[in-house]
Amino acid sequence: MSNRTVSWNRISRSLHDSKPTIPAGLLSARAFVQFHAAKRPLVVSGQYDRAAIMAAACRAAPGIMERCSVSRRVAMSSALKAAWQVAKAAHRAAAH
Repeated sequence: MSNRTVSWNRISRSLHDSKPTIPAGLLSARAFVQFHAAKRPLVVSGQYDRAAIMAAACRAAPGIMERCSVSRRVAMSSALKAAWQVAKAAHRAAAH
């Protein structure tokens, strides 16, 4: 029978490396979208307003690019994720 040893450092490191990371600018983009959602709601009569969500993401993307020094693609990804998070929260709030 073979005797196998366990490297706790390796296990700890692999758990740490597999932890999901928050995309660049997501928290500030969410705050920006929430601020502008008062002007143009992201949820209208229980339905998502996709044009408003896209417009909010397009307004947030340049700020993310400037603050985080990322490409337009990464900035739009973070902005869209933030806009959908805000829209889903508004949808849940409207349902209750």
